[in-house]
Amino acid sequence: MSDRNAKSEYLVLSRGQWDKSLSKEQIQTAIDSFYMWIEGMIDEGKMKPGQRLAVGGKTVGARGVIVDGPFGESKEVIGGYWFIIADSLEEAAEYIAGNPCIQCGLFFELRPLELERASAYAESNETPLDA
Repeated sequence: MSDRNAKSEYLVLSRGQWDKSLSKEQIQTAIDSFYMWIEGMIDEGKMKPGQRLAVGGKTVGARGVIVDGPFGESKEVIGGYWFIIADSLEEAAEYIAGNPCIQCGLFFELRPLELERASAYAESNETPLDA
């Protein structure tokens, strides 16, 4: 039996890079504002903590191929991740729109979390498209 009042969780990926025209002071102001903003969102039960990602990484693919990365494309930068708790994807987008770092060049990808275990018999975002 499902709980109609249950909230869903959404992964937030922080993407992009700081606007090159901004001074370090302007960027630091946005960072300080971000931490105040996210702490308030966590206190209100609208978000869960995440983490910034360090520089560097690896990508591992078929046949054990390991490549310096961690990005699929060099222009793709993911700086961190957090979690939003909301009634809908639209509500999650409204929450993340308040992130002060948006004004400084960063943008955010929201992805609903799938709570079910993976199955080869269920369609998912990893299922190949029919040609």
